[in-house]
Amino acid sequence: MPLLTRLWIKTALVYFVLGLLIGILLAGQSAGFIRLPIQGLFPSYIHFLAVGWISQLIIGVVFWMFPKYTQQKPRRSDALGWLTYIALNLGLALRLVGEPLHSTTSAAWTGWLMVGSALSLLAAGVAFVVNTWGRVKEK
Repeated sequence: MPLLTRLWIKTALVYFVLGLLIGILLAGQSAGFIRLPIQGLFPSYIHFLAVGWISQLIIGVVFWMFPKYTQQKPRRSDALGWLTYIALNLGLALRLVGEPLHSTTSAAWTGWLMVGSALSLLAAGVAFVVNTWGRVKEK
């Protein structure tokens, strides 16, 4: 299993656990057991599970298991693979910081954190598609 695939899968598992922990905090808050200002974490909770866990796990397995691009470049571009990994996780980190701040303050810079998160996630998605497209073939 390639290093990048192992990183994607292990990082996905970390996001899975973090997403579950955020879910427990949110449930505890709605039940009245936890009195923390964490209402802005719900979108991050969804992103951690959908993008951090599920998407990242899928991307890691695709990078590893899809048919070879060529004999010389079986996974097409490791650089695009790393760009996907870094941009995806940067986007998620910006989202975790930006979403709660943006929901609790009117400072314009918090909106720019959200824009940065969205652009980073978009870059990750485009890099993944570009790197994977040629590997979707019959044999």
